[in-house]
Amino acid sequence: LTVLSRIGQGSRVVLTHDIAQRDNLRVGRHDGVVAVVESLKGHPLFAHITLTRSERSQIAALVTELLEEPINFTN
Repeated sequence: LTVLSRIGQGSRVVLTHDIAQRDNLRVGRHDGVVAVVESLKGHPLFAHITLTRSERSQIAALVTELLEEPINFTN
């Protein structure tokens, strides 16, 4: 996210991010994008929108939902 430090005057940046889809599961739900959003919230030069409806296929939405749930191993 250091690319944000290179934004020029009059530029706009749009980031799309799904916190449920991250490469490093050891990071947890609070990765770099979440940290930037939390740091910039409320600043007049920043806007953030949380989308709540999935535009994915039904199977992709199902898998995402299952991945968000804790795994419960039983014998």
